Amino acid sequence: MEINGVVIEDAFAEAFNGSYSRFLVTAASEEWVRFAATAATGYGTSVIGCSAEAGVERYLTGGETPDRRPGAVLQVWTGKKHMLHELLGRIGQCILTAPTTAVFDWCQGVCEKVDVGRKMRFFADGYESYRDVGGRQMVSIPVMAGEFLIEEELGVGSGVMGGNFLVMGRGPEETLEASLKASEAIAGLEGVITSFPGGVCASGSKVGSRKYRFMKATTNELYCPSLRDRVQGSRVPEGVGAIAEIVVDGVSEDAVREAMRKGVEAACQVGGVRRISAANYGGSLGKVHISLHSLWR
Repeated sequence: MEINGVVIEDAFAEAFNGSYSRFLVTAASEEWVRFAATAATGYGTSVIGCSAEAGVERYLTGGETPDRRPGAVLQVWTGKKHMLHELLGRIGQCILTAPTTAVFDWCQGVCEKVDVGRKMRFFADGYESYRDVGGRQMVSIPVMAGEFLIEEELGVGSGVMGGNFLVMGRGPEETLEASLKASEAIAGLEGVITSFPGGVCASGSKVGSRKYRFMKATTNELYCPSLRDRVQGSRVPEGVGAIAEIVVDGVSEDAVREAMRKGVEAACQVGGVRRISAANYGGSLGKVHISLHSLWR
């Protein structure tokens, strides 16, 4: 299979089921929304080493939010039993501290609830109050810049983590250009995030280690161009000098599939892209297998 002359390998992305919270942060201006969103999703690239995977799904205008102010939809992915702690930390330290902010639940469909807002009220030291905003019960916490509002409960849903594809280019310049085009095509799609810097992962990993038992993930040497002549079974094709991975988390498998499809199509428009593949680990990571060829069926 080819798109614009780029070979799409008959490979599958090995993804897995995970838990996420999806919420909206609003503020008095787009600038303060971005400040809060950037801080709240920091150090959230991969659960391999971070306590959560986190990212901005999309930005909303004032006409799309309950309080008629600009906002950003954020996703935080971690183990269900750790979610409350993770949200209290990220919202309490990074959004409560940002001027003029408010937080609304943005989970849809069937989901559980965690009482983030109720627990955060203790920060008000007895001065908390409650009020309705757009039909939502909000906790109001007095702060020096006015008040911080947060919905009493935030939802926790089940989705798919680790949908991915590999952009294989002639060299670093072409590969990075194509990868950014892919990331830009995915940015703003409903229900998905790409948690790595700029939406691009340069250090694709494999499960476990060939040499070190204490490592739960290590470099994926089969896809390292610099090791092509040293590694038996290297999967780096001739003429490929750089590879980048785009990793997608989404509220459903369909959402992840759509993001992968749009990302691949965007990457294939850049000259110098040789192939598109996907990372899998023989079923040792997850049970959600997304065939690249199936994205267009």
